[in-house]
Amino acid sequence: MSYDKLAKDILQFVGGDQNVSSLVHCATRLRFKLKDNKKAQKTEIQNLNGILSVVESGGQFQVVVGSHVSNVYEEIIKIGNFGKNSSSKDEPKGTIMSIIFETVSRSFSPLIGAFAGAGMLKAVLTVLVSLGWLSQESGTYHILSAAGNAVFYFLPIMLGITLATKLGANPFVGGTIGAALLEPNLTGLLAEGKTTSFLSIPVVLMDYSSSVFPIFIAVSIYAALEKFLKKVIHKDVQMFLVPMLSIAIIVPLTVIAFGPFGVYTGNAIGSGISFLSAKSGILTGAVLGAAWTFLTIFGLHWALVPIILANIAAGGDPIFAMVASGVFAQMGVALGIFLKTKDKQVKALAGSTAVPGLLAGVTEPIIYGLVLRFKRTVPYVAIAGAVGGAINGLLGVKGITFAFPSLLSISAFSPIGTYTVGVLAALVCGALLTILFGFEDKKQREVASNQQEIDNKLENKPSQMKTASIVSPLTGEVKLLNQVNDQVFSSGALGKGIAIEPNTGKAFSPVDGVVSTLFPTGHAIGITSDEGVEILIHIGIDTVQLDGKYYDPQIKQGDQVKQGDLLVNFDIERIKEAGYQVTTPIIITNTVNYLDVIPTDAERVALDDSILTIVK
Repeated sequence: MSYDKLAKDILQFVGGDQNVSSLVHCATRLRFKLKDNKKAQKTEIQNLNGILSVVESGGQFQVVVGSHVSNVYEEIIKIGNFGKNSSSKDEPKGTIMSIIFETVSRSFSPLIGAFAGAGMLKAVLTVLVSLGWLSQESGTYHILSAAGNAVFYFLPIMLGITLATKLGANPFVGGTIGAALLEPNLTGLLAEGKTTSFLSIPVVLMDYSSSVFPIFIAVSIYAALEKFLKKVIHKDVQMFLVPMLSIAIIVPLTVIAFGPFGVYTGNAIGSGISFLSAKSGILTGAVLGAAWTFLTIFGLHWALVPIILANIAAGGDPIFAMVASGVFAQMGVALGIFLKTKDKQVKALAGSTAVPGLLAGVTEPIIYGLVLRFKRTVPYVAIAGAVGGAINGLLGVKGITFAFPSLLSISAFSPIGTYTVGVLAALVCGALLTILFGFEDKKQREVASNQQEIDNKLENKPSQMKTASIVSPLTGEVKLLNQVNDQVFSSGALGKGIAIEPNTGKAFSPVDGVVSTLFPTGHAIGITSDEGVEILIHIGIDTVQLDGKYYDPQIKQGDQVKQGDLLVNFDIERIKEAGYQVTTPIIITNTVNYLDVIPTDAERVALDDSILTIVK
């Protein structure tokens, strides 16, 4: 492959060097910041020999090259009129809406696990009470209810921490601002009346429990104030003076202005959607049900979460019931593929993605592993989601607690019977469309046919097969590659492999070989084994943006390593606190050189356990 020619072609199709504000690369991708993304010719780049995929995410135009990305990067730098890690004052910051969506997403992401667990607990409590197995007067109920309600009641504190982290401010000051809104001295005033005063300024009192918009406004202002204070206050007294002034200024401003404005804004948006639902529940439900999958793919679904939470806190939310049908439509497509396909690997993939969807409402593996892989199913998801959404919209179904839509969280919606009809209609519709009209396009059917021929030949000549094992470089829980929350990895574009959710912050060499690639940030390592197997260990998702923080490589590029040698130390907790996942894909980047790469079926692995079998 001519890296020089590939570099020239890529640069031409992104709009030329004059359209490039900055360029960096990670272990597999060129990450462009373009002045105008519309000038980039995405299809032409995807069709270039040597390009695996093109992804637009987080304001970046990402060209997925694979293990030889550094070679292409160096050639682009040579011919472009910009330097390494370049930036420009013309660099686009993104539209206001894209910045808002990205900020909301990063703020809610760390809380998803708590939301899912607490929401499911509240749904279970509702079932237990309705069946008469648990009394609402019992101590057991009150204790479990507190466990389920806590994350939602104290949401301003949680968001104060995550939002401040995202904006680069002190997260604990952000959390303190949220806590002040729930502190008994303030909430006690509400019991005495709806107004009070601060320095003779009238204050309209609000209930800020479970609220979202007030803390978003308050912490956004605080982040800007903190930067200003650090510029004007001497560094020797910044440690106590900056937090003190920030809290003393932002909390009163919040209860005087930001808080009431945020509450009124949230109520207005919720009322607007309720008005649309009342005017045409069918149309509103159909649009939201059909659109939910696409909003999720682009990360725009986070924009609805604050509205949903605000409506639930006010008594019930119609949006959640409508979009739930989109989730069940995805499950239906997975179920349809499972029933339709004769390919054992596809059947296993469909089954493994459908189960967590049906039981826990986790459908990202379905979206990235099935829907985007078999694009023929995209209209099925939209149609089925619209059908279910229209039913729930027409009949006025509402979400009464926040829990991921699944079979086990049906009690989180009211009326339960009506909601069940709507979401099951979406599930059945998605499954039937997939079974009746198929899910593979012509090209995919040809590939499957060719693979079947290869499998038949292997069955006839088993003695010619040779295998080799790759052992685990980490200790932790095993994930299939399609469960990784990154389309490039989950689609298999970089090669086959497996992923591990590590529980210790040390990665070791899985083979004897040479360190062929070590990214400067230390988050990604490429090793070529003595037998020629090329292995990529990518610690975390999008962790290149940490710029080396929390990673401490113990080797250098070009080093010879033995199986079990320490490659890198990394701080799992700090990485998570920064808002990133530590899920670690382990990819065989030269998969095409082998007949197959088979992942282990173990749920957990320790160091030196076999995780991949290479079939030669």
